[in-house]
Amino acid sequence: MLGKMKRFWVVAVVAIAVIAAIGVVGRLRTFFDSDKPYTAASMPADAITPINTKRVTYEIVGPADASGRVSYLDVNGKTIEAGFTALPWSVTVSTTDPGVLANVVAQGDTAALGCRILVNDKLVAENYAEGRDAQAFCLDKAA
Repeated sequence: MLGKMKRFWVVAVVAIAVIAAIGVVGRLRTFFDSDKPYTAASMPADAITPINTKRVTYEIVGPADASGRVSYLDVNGKTIEAGFTALPWSVTVSTTDPGVLANVVAQGDTAALGCRILVNDKLVAENYAEGRDAQAFCLDKAA
């Protein structure tokens, strides 16, 4: 028997260490309440209100009876297309992003057409075009 104990003493020590570790970890989990599932607070969190809202307004100007097509970028950089049958035409998009690429292109059945980009009611880009079926283009890279 003493011969077998000499052979397997390492296995016995490891088994005792594993059993002791299981007992210690189990006790620590119940001591710090980490074995209980997470429950949300009973009081709801405050609503997050946006600050520094940026309003980008695209305007198309020209003769009142002009009609045509306009393309502009929304706050996500997606191209939106629309038609107009009377001028002035405008649309406003809002975001809380720190920077927006603002771009508008319009073409109408008139000899004169203009575009404007306003950020928070401040003019940042303006362009006018003349000629048959005029096309106006405005761009602001740092709206």
